[in-house]
Amino acid sequence: MMYQESPQAGVIDQIVIDAPAKLNLSLAVLDRRYDGFHEIESLMVPVSLYDRLHMQRMPAGEFSLEVVFAGRLGNASSHSLACDVPDDDRNLVLRAARLLAERANIDAGLSIRLEKHIPSGAGLGGGSSDAASTLFAASKIWNLDWTKDQLAELSAELGSDIPWFFAGSAGLVQGRGEQVTPIDGIPPLDVVIACPSEGLSTAKVYAACEPDAQRRGEAASLATSLQENSIRQAIPLMCNSLQQPARTLAPSVDALLSDMAKYEALHPVLTGSGSACFSICRTAKEASQLAASLESAGWPYVCPTRCAARQMDKAAMEQYE
Repeated sequence: MMYQESPQAGVIDQIVIDAPAKLNLSLAVLDRRYDGFHEIESLMVPVSLYDRLHMQRMPAGEFSLEVVFAGRLGNASSHSLACDVPDDDRNLVLRAARLLAERANIDAGLSIRLEKHIPSGAGLGGGSSDAASTLFAASKIWNLDWTKDQLAELSAELGSDIPWFFAGSAGLVQGRGEQVTPIDGIPPLDVVIACPSEGLSTAKVYAACEPDAQRRGEAASLATSLQENSIRQAIPLMCNSLQQPARTLAPSVDALLSDMAKYEALHPVLTGSGSACFSICRTAKEASQLAASLESAGWPYVCPTRCAARQMDKAAMEQYE
């Protein structure tokens, strides 16, 4: 995170903050809840793929958002994925900023430039991560004394998976996504993420899923296996309850997972409700080779990266506790 202070000592006028993508190394849908949500258990990890937000203090009531596509999303080959990111109040970034100003009962404004590197609607949590980063950075620009726990609680009103981005590490996620238990010791595994042009409706994927309560506890077992560096034990636990519905609803997801297996991906899995898929790799070289094969096969977005990377400015969050 980078700060720029105003001439008035100690006043932060501008912040640049990176918002990480996430992967669901496992996702079990256990039950349908009375409130229309689903009860889940998931092991979620940040990856070293980030959106970047440039935020600047503005006069009271002035909120603006500019969205630009950068990195792989700025390439012609990924043009089909550089879409569906509104620059108005439909975007969680502006909604998060306005909600914080309202709940803090302050007259405030904010100008935001969002550089998108994370494909939207892919199950990578880009929009949720952007919202979490906005809440954190805005609280510093506006000099609020809110803790990360308070910000996380507020963020749950915007989306079920946003609180996890305040955990500062990998985390076991339960309930409808708002119950987060931080988990340390997950190794920084090499991973390849790939995404088809076709998107998926989260609601439709969940509606087509059959809950299975017998999978309760698998995410915690997966975390233990990874902490012990036992990839052999971990692989069978890397399952996503939404994968089969996603394959049925989106032929491109089925084709992508098949291609990843054809190119000897270790264990291709859907992340979230899709449509992005990933595979962990034994080495960075293996990840590079798999990525090259998928790019040669014509997939529009392929990203070799690492999981269990740093979470959203963990050191900065701890500094303000």
